[in-house]
Amino acid sequence: MNTAVGTLAPARSASTSATAVPWIVWACLLATGSIAIGLYWDISWHMSIGRDTFWTPAHLLIQFGAVITAVVCGWTIFNATFRPASAIRQYSVNVLGFRGPLGAFIAAWGGVAMITSAPFDNWWHEAYGLDVKILSPPHVLLALGIAGIVWGGMILTIAALNRSEGEQKLRLQRVVMVLGGLALLHSMIPKLEYTSRPFLHGSSAYLALGIGLLLVLEAPARASGHRWARTFAAGVYTLFVLLMLWIMPLFPASPKLGPVYQPITHMVPLPWPMLLIIPAFVLDLALPRMKNLPRWQQALFGGVAFLAIFIAVEWPFATFLNSPAAHNWFFATDNYPYFAQPESASVRHIFRHTDHSALQFWRNMGLAFAFSTASLWLGIVFGNWLRKVKR
Repeated sequence: MNTAVGTLAPARSASTSATAVPWIVWACLLATGSIAIGLYWDISWHMSIGRDTFWTPAHLLIQFGAVITAVVCGWTIFNATFRPASAIRQYSVNVLGFRGPLGAFIAAWGGVAMITSAPFDNWWHEAYGLDVKILSPPHVLLALGIAGIVWGGMILTIAALNRSEGEQKLRLQRVVMVLGGLALLHSMIPKLEYTSRPFLHGSSAYLALGIGLLLVLEAPARASGHRWARTFAAGVYTLFVLLMLWIMPLFPASPKLGPVYQPITHMVPLPWPMLLIIPAFVLDLALPRMKNLPRWQQALFGGVAFLAIFIAVEWPFATFLNSPAAHNWFFATDNYPYFAQPESASVRHIFRHTDHSALQFWRNMGLAFAFSTASLWLGIVFGNWLRKVKR
């Protein structure tokens, strides 16, 4: 029995402590989920209302995740540093004289980076106006901080999983799978500008998806050791986006900025989720049967198969989403941001053909498959490393 993991939880009976999920793991899961909800809410806020003040509920929810991570992981680091008798100290690393779990250091840095990005973002808008781009400099700092929290919490939880056994191991395995789904969700947010419905009949969307997606999907799945971890992660992503798609329009909203091209009476939801769950299910079927093959062969087969299956299902589904049959509350394709001009492709429900020639299309598609293969190879390598982490 590994008692060190249990010592991270509040005092209780020995049997309960030995099977409980450490409270710092719950804190990291809470922070990651809070940030995910806040981000989707914030993007919907910008699409429906515009940027009015920092003190929106969405911004506060995002920063709540940052604060709770910085406080909890900071406390863990100081506890391991200044209390030599602390049990977690034996499962810690040394960083600039401080001691603590590797994941706690990464997550704490992420929390501080996110908090720092808030005044930076305010200054940016005061200096350059209210036009919002997802990848503005303060948003990049915010994204790096979020990545620190997501992956720091992931490493912290996987380290606890690798030290655990019995019932506690099963519980931590489930938490890792949920965190894997939230990591996938977070990785899809920067791709929103490239994977919206009008781009789904061109190469740019699939090139954007090929870059890094399978790294995020494969590494936590491989570290968790669960047979259906990839499908589960894609399911978490899908369920989250669908719930936000259906819940957001229930709240009234109206634009505070102009020009207003679309009449807005409610919060505008983000688009229908990508059909990642189908190729993820195929990977869950195939990769365990290929575990004895070299990594490059697993990556080549898995990367090509994943993207090919995804294109095969997403391409015709995008045609359906652009049809009148999808103009309803379930698919919500008739919800437009207030700044969407009437002649835009999304409002007219047509595809934007950004490929200027067949050569450009096939070149970008070739790059998409190459990036998908490389991403899966990195995911295999990173996932195998995560399975060894115990600090």
